[in-house]
Amino acid sequence: MSAGVSGPRYDGVAQAMHWLMALALVAVFAIGLWMVAQPLMVRLKTVPLHKTLGVTVFLLACLRLAWRATHPAPALPASMPRWERIAATAAHHLLYLLMFAVPLSGWLMSSALGFATVPFGLFRLPDLLARDRELGDALKVVHFALNKAFAALVLLHVAAALKHHFIDRDGVLQRMLPGGSRRS
Repeated sequence: MSAGVSGPRYDGVAQAMHWLMALALVAVFAIGLWMVAQPLMVRLKTVPLHKTLGVTVFLLACLRLAWRATHPAPALPASMPRWERIAATAAHHLLYLLMFAVPLSGWLMSSALGFATVPFGLFRLPDLLARDRELGDALKVVHFALNKAFAALVLLHVAAALKHHFIDRDGVLQRMLPGGSRRS
């Protein structure tokens, strides 16, 4: 297959939101993994940043979904096998679902554990649940499991993009790269 971009590209807004989300996810995952291994006093100082990044992920997901509703994704290459199209579509739907589910599970967990969510240190989000330690502990497990699934899916997404770039050479990755790079 050709090394050029196959078909239309994502527009600049979609690209910007994609890469902002990628940066936010790397930061929130890294901080989340780091902070759980820290002493309580360090965690207490780090959690507000983690929550702010989680709210940012949620807000970016809202913006991305709204943009995507009015700006459909470019068609996948005709050369892509049917099973791969189905897998790509399913993976993207699951990524969007997790962009909402992971931050919401964190917010629910914080609410149940009695910890306020104050994004950017500016305003307090309302608690979504009444304080319930047992439920909060269960939601902690859910939040962690969803994060593991999300991280695995993000890694699969990156691996698929690299496969399209280096093996298939079908231009799929270039469609999301800023600047319109056409080299493989």
